[in-house]
Amino acid sequence: MFSPFYQFGKSRKRALAKFFGNEVKMRIASLVHVAALLIAVAGIPVLAQQNSGYLKTKVDPGRAGVFIDGKYVGPAGNFGIGRKYTVAAGEHEVSLSEPRYEDLVKKVTIQRGKTTDLAETMKALPLAKPPFGRLRVFAPDKFEAVYVNGKFMGHAGEFNNSIQGLLLNPGEYTVKVVPVSGGGGHEEHVKIDVNKVIIVRAEK
Repeated sequence: MFSPFYQFGKSRKRALAKFFGNEVKMRIASLVHVAALLIAVAGIPVLAQQNSGYLKTKVDPGRAGVFIDGKYVGPAGNFGIGRKYTVAAGEHEVSLSEPRYEDLVKKVTIQRGKTTDLAETMKALPLAKPPFGRLRVFAPDKFEAVYVNGKFMGHAGEFNNSIQGLLLNPGEYTVKVVPVSGGGGHEEHVKIDVNKVIIVRAEK
């Protein structure tokens, strides 16, 4: 005997089976796509590393900022120990900058998987004369670059506690704090007075 209910049940089962079958296939395809993307992304650092070498800085003074092809990467040393930077293989221009010394520019060749040493002693400039005020800088990363009126002065970690600070003659200045990763950073106009402390805070 013909049973409409039974026919509807079978059709519904087939429809559900088809629906869930397609759903599973779509989910599997999506997972495969995501896995492929993850593998590709994970492979990027490995690929970059394979085409990179290292620059080891041995610079006096260690506080000098290191710029590779014009981009600030950090100080030459930290607590008296030279730092090591990953750099793409090939020829590069390395600049060393410290406000109390003459800027120094060198050409280096980085070989894939190898370390190139950069050992330099910078030439001191005449010391600035008083009177001074003091500038202190706080930033999320102690290696963030500090610029005063467009000139590199050091990294934030040099100027962030009560016994440190950047001595400046009285006057008005534009202070800019820029992360190592780049970006606009934090800019602030300040007035330095004799024997006074001005604090600049670069927020995240």
